[in-house]
Amino acid sequence: MSDLFEDPTPAKPTEKSAEGNAPEFSVSEIAGAVKKTIEGAFGRVRVRGEVGRVTLARSGHMYFDIKDDRSLINAVSWKGQVSKLAVIPEEGMEIIATGKLTTFGSQSKYQLTVDAVEIAGEGALMALLEKRKKALAAEGLFAPERKKKIPFLPEIIGVVTSPTGAVIRDILHRLADRFPRKVLVWPVAVQGDASAGQVARAIEGFNAMTPGGAMPRPDLIIVARGGGSIEDLWGFNEEIVARATAASDIPLISAVGHETDTTLIDFVSDLRAPTPTAAAEHAVPVRAELLAWVQDQDARLTRALTQGLSRRGERLKDLSRALPDAENLLNTARQRLDYTAGRLDPALRQAVSQKRLALQTLSAPLQGSALRGRISSEKQRLAALSERLLAAPDRGLTRKRQDYDSLSRRLRPTQIQNSQANGQRAATALFQRLSVAARGQEQRRMQKLEALDRLRQTLGYKATLARGYAVVRGDGDLVTTQAAATAAQALEIEFADGTLAVGGEFASGPQPVKSSGPRKPKIIRGGGDDDDQGSLF
Repeated sequence: MSDLFEDPTPAKPTEKSAEGNAPEFSVSEIAGAVKKTIEGAFGRVRVRGEVGRVTLARSGHMYFDIKDDRSLINAVSWKGQVSKLAVIPEEGMEIIATGKLTTFGSQSKYQLTVDAVEIAGEGALMALLEKRKKALAAEGLFAPERKKKIPFLPEIIGVVTSPTGAVIRDILHRLADRFPRKVLVWPVAVQGDASAGQVARAIEGFNAMTPGGAMPRPDLIIVARGGGSIEDLWGFNEEIVARATAASDIPLISAVGHETDTTLIDFVSDLRAPTPTAAAEHAVPVRAELLAWVQDQDARLTRALTQGLSRRGERLKDLSRALPDAENLLNTARQRLDYTAGRLDPALRQAVSQKRLALQTLSAPLQGSALRGRISSEKQRLAALSERLLAAPDRGLTRKRQDYDSLSRRLRPTQIQNSQANGQRAATALFQRLSVAARGQEQRRMQKLEALDRLRQTLGYKATLARGYAVVRGDGDLVTTQAAATAAQALEIEFADGTLAVGGEFASGPQPVKSSGPRKPKIIRGGGDDDDQGSLF
């Protein structure tokens, strides 16, 4: 093999070969020579064509074809290269693929190892945009009924844009002129390969904030960018941005490019503004106009109240003229009062005479002779009752003594002893039966408890850990999703033979306007398998 690559002199013929015949090589030597020749002759190349069959293997590698009207070439992007591609190839897409031409000796094929993909011209980009637009429209993401109403006067406005461009200055200046509001800026890249991912994460980050928290959740989101070519604005045509916009619970205004520029986010957003400045105008009303409107309404209310009071005063005067004279209304009542006052004195004197007569009638039985006679009769009755009371204890004691004598004659010690012995034997037999029953019940319950304990050990997660699984806990709670693992400050992984603690930092939320940019969260992954797939603990 080394002779084939390093020594240009043909190899000597074997013993079985005739004199002057061509040298004999192994299949691997020929495949290696072809591989070296192709890679040396071409190196890195750019190939333009239409994407044919696309296959994404379980290992993460992508295999696809690039073809034109006469030929076809196989292409492959390894797992590490796929994640860095600016454009993911789709069947029917016209692209320019950049990579290294090489061979696949196992199948005698040559192929292109692609590490960069770009759309072949503006026409191809527009075709891809139309394809994505139809797919998202079919899912109902553009439907008017799903769009949310823009708040009239949001308290906090979140802006997703570049922190250093003129766009954020225009928005802040326009908001200050119309109606100053609190603004949270989530800095992102507005063009390039990282643009779509950062914009989508910014929208999701604003929605994940807690209303009224230390970093308050905005009432409105503005996604803004200045004008540019379709390639510059392509990050806002990515499906990940459109879906993040559709999933936003916060109303969202898109202000990408100039009035003639249209991107996918414009169709999905709740309101499209032609420019970032227009987005600020849609976000808040003019404070001076509101004050003028309030003053006008106050003046109208004052006039309405004054006119209403005036009309009611005139109506009251008209009604008062229709009322009868007050003196005429009171004359009859005054006459009735005079008549009643004249009858009051005779009626009082008559009532006093009647009460005095009734008092004399009731006091007659209370004279001295009557009271003395009644006291004498009561004394006699009390004496008779006293005599009966003194004789009653003697009679009762005699009667009780007779009852006790009768009962004592009926009691026999032998009968009591026999009854006591019978009761003791019955109690002993009952105790023995209860002891046997209790031991049997205790044994049955112990057997049932042992069976349940064996079942618990069989169904418990400890047995699952012994088969190669692990339990992940983050900050003391059970972690079942990658999002929960990413949000945890520290992870603890429990295996069958012990636990392993893992620590890490995670992405921060929105930053001030002068921030250098958002930080990406760190995700802890386990070792890969033979098919180069990573697994998240």
